Amino acid sequence: MSRKVTLYTLQWGDLPLETVCQKAREFGYDGLELGLPNHVDVRRTDPEYYQEIKDLLAKYDLELYAISTHLIGQAVCDKIDHRHQQILPDYIWGDGDPEGVKARAAEELIRTAHAAKMLGVDTVVGFTGSPIWAYLYSFPPVSEQMIEDGYREFAERFTPILDEYQKLGVRYALEVHPTEIAFDTVSAERALKALNYHPAFGFNYDPSHLGYQGVDYVDFIYNFSDRIFHVHMKDVYWSDKPMQVGVFGGHVTFGDPRRYWNFRSLGRGRINFEEIIRALNSIGYQGPLSVEWEDSAMDREHGARESCEFVKRMDFQPSAHAFDACFEKK
Repeated sequence: MSRKVTLYTLQWGDLPLETVCQKAREFGYDGLELGLPNHVDVRRTDPEYYQEIKDLLAKYDLELYAISTHLIGQAVCDKIDHRHQQILPDYIWGDGDPEGVKARAAEELIRTAHAAKMLGVDTVVGFTGSPIWAYLYSFPPVSEQMIEDGYREFAERFTPILDEYQKLGVRYALEVHPTEIAFDTVSAERALKALNYHPAFGFNYDPSHLGYQGVDYVDFIYNFSDRIFHVHMKDVYWSDKPMQVGVFGGHVTFGDPRRYWNFRSLGRGRINFEEIIRALNSIGYQGPLSVEWEDSAMDREHGARESCEFVKRMDFQPSAHAFDACFEKK
């Protein structure tokens, strides 16, 4: 049986959850990945609230495997500025004092683990932010101590969160992504090492964020075979020729045709999903394949529908026996 195909709801956060359920069922999805804060209020502690969410999904024959807190998680380790006010709920932003914002975001991540438990899921997907992302291009020169201090700060802020996750039997899956503490294979390994390989910490695998950087996104799966907690299916296109705007983005918006790379609807970019499925089979990943649909040049309903069809067509399970087993004489 192929893996379940789910739809991440953050890109549909302008719609009520029931409307998203209706559309996801119509598009052919097996379930949802609920995006916070739009579709789950983790400040709620009453079991009835979470039962209502489960009942709503069941009404449309949809399953739930993960909830996601990208926007909140970003604030835990970032250098906080006015940009964060645009993505954070007012109760997290507060008066905007950076340490206060980070503390409230950390508290919200712990509440999110409790919410996951109430919803019957064991995986929370999200971001971490990074205190050292601004040092990516090492000029003025960045010392190794500055980078080490950044990873130490990350560990100090996230370890107490992860300890609470472990107590609850919930895992935190960082989406490896530019602006996070882990954005390629080497920085992902360094993040794990900084946390002393905390058992509650792993990765949400999304090849789109690795491909345009020139990172071997299939090799990433094999490198972290025991830490792939969740998978996002998302495609990206990058050019074969030089463009006006390079890999860093040129201070232009996503979708600008002058860019070297842009996210695309599944099957319309350059990610080799055949090899990804084979690698996931090799490591024994049986979790959902969650479509995070992003394509600035396409209607989202058209894209979500075709992406569901693409993933279901592309996915397959490994063989139960070697193809040449029937050659042997009995």
